[in-house]
Amino acid sequence: MLDTLISSQTRLKLLLKFFLNSSTSSYLRDLESEFGESTNAIRLELNRFEQAGLLSSASMGNKKIFSANTQHPLFSDIHNIVLKHYGLDTVVEEIAHKLGGVLKVLLGGSFARGINSTVIDLLIIGSDIDKNYLLQLIEKAESMIRRKIRYIILSPSEFQSYPQTDTLLLWENN
Repeated sequence: MLDTLISSQTRLKLLLKFFLNSSTSSYLRDLESEFGESTNAIRLELNRFEQAGLLSSASMGNKKIFSANTQHPLFSDIHNIVLKHYGLDTVVEEIAHKLGGVLKVLLGGSFARGINSTVIDLLIIGSDIDKNYLLQLIEKAESMIRRKIRYIILSPSEFQSYPQTDTLLLWENN
């Protein structure tokens, strides 16, 4: 969907990198090795995003570190569009809303670090989760988004001791 509207693959990669997980930050050389593209193409897009106010930057030594400007009026809209583009909104709708006993759903793995992947890693926190029904919901969601879903179910007490680095909260039962 977005690749029809946005012809630059570098721009799409930057959108995923910075607008899926707002705590993601990176610098030019790191993006070059991650994307496998020239620094000139990446620098051009980073400058455009920064001039538009969508990215902010800070200097750390000789590196210019970029991150999403969460204060920008369009940040939440872009974030939601990126979620929809990668089918993560569908995952939440098909799994979290329909499965009883779920307290939280967190995104892990590559997507949580802002890297596109064919596999979506989920941490499902809750108790009394019907695993057979969960498998049915996951199969349905996988066919809708055309990606594999890998998951871990944790009880609330297990989640307390689980390392929570590189995770992104997708849904929470309020």
